[in-house]
Amino acid sequence: MLVRTTARRVASVVAAAGLSLALLAAASPAFADAGFQRWVAGFRATAAESGVSRATYDRAFRGVTAPDPEVIEKARYQPEFTAPVWDYFDNRVHEHSVQVGRAMAKKWKPWLDRIEARYGVDRHILLAIWSMESNYGEILKNDKVMRNVVRSLSTLAYADKRRAKFARTQLIAALKILQSGDIDESHLTGSWAGAMGHTQFIPTSYQAYAVDMDGDGHRDIWNSVPDALATAANLLRKNGWQTGRTWGYEVALPAGRKFPSGSVTLSKWQSLGVTRASGKPFRNGGDKAELKVPDGRSGPAFLMTRNFFVLKRYNNADKYAIAVGLLADQIAGYGQLAQDWNRPFTKLSFSEKQELQQRLSAHGYYDGKPDGKIGEGSRSAIKAFQVQAGLEADGHPSMEVLRVLRQR
Repeated sequence: MLVRTTARRVASVVAAAGLSLALLAAASPAFADAGFQRWVAGFRATAAESGVSRATYDRAFRGVTAPDPEVIEKARYQPEFTAPVWDYFDNRVHEHSVQVGRAMAKKWKPWLDRIEARYGVDRHILLAIWSMESNYGEILKNDKVMRNVVRSLSTLAYADKRRAKFARTQLIAALKILQSGDIDESHLTGSWAGAMGHTQFIPTSYQAYAVDMDGDGHRDIWNSVPDALATAANLLRKNGWQTGRTWGYEVALPAGRKFPSGSVTLSKWQSLGVTRASGKPFRNGGDKAELKVPDGRSGPAFLMTRNFFVLKRYNNADKYAIAVGLLADQIAGYGQLAQDWNRPFTKLSFSEKQELQQRLSAHGYYDGKPDGKIGEGSRSAIKAFQVQAGLEADGHPSMEVLRVLRQR
């Protein structure tokens, strides 16, 4: 989600970062640049000790003369809205992401056949990761999101004490990627925190797992979809992905029962009254699984097998791994959840969310792109409309709000 920069927010961010406001103020840019340039000059020795040549260093920092204020803002900004669990999944697992995933499965089938054969990772998992990380590469086309990785990481190393050690390590890795010749400095782009390419690898992970799948001599996760998907598959395989095994099962829980907090076999779970939500039997009853109820006992429940925890090596968050698994299953044609998330409103389809945004825009409440994703800008617009319409200002993208908008 993009957050519009404001002068007030930049000022508070810079103060929180421990920098004088004068460093980034328009009145004294030369002073700000000088401080950053001294840091860049000083870091040269550290890079050299790690094997980065002088020529590579000079090439990487050519034109990088000042820290990126938007990177500082994003590093320090704490969203006021804490997303409930349904919000996370609604913005990632929906009919549009499934539809595009199926189209990509057809488009890239020959390469997915080869990647699946080489690494043993299910293609639908890879497609889901691609969707989650870069919206099937669409984010790479957005100049407002993609940034110079060297500038972003040097900004964090210079201005963000919490991330300085991480940023220095990633910056050295990024410089070595340039030195290897896999990508040139003009195409070494990524997120504000340095995540790169279709599958959003940080530089050290790129070094560990990047693959030249298309055989052109470059491990190019920015421009080569085969390289990017194979790199993701390589990460999962090297972290213990089990070929032919699922990531987990949606299950139905018997009322009034307490369950083990750790992993026990699927056969044991079945003996405790836990059944698959689909009504089908568990496969591989000797496999161990752990119960997860991200929305409480009244929401969807899952038994997570080993592959779920391998997915967390990509992003160490339960919600992320669940979203990848659910999206992969739907791309593969296995259907939606039997038990939906607990929402205090009537859910909109993806196209209805776009309609909601379009109607809010027509009434002057929303100035973003009608992309069907409900972020901070959409919620603020919904709240503003709800206040004007005399509704409860909860910011939810509900059918109740859309019906009122349709009457205007």
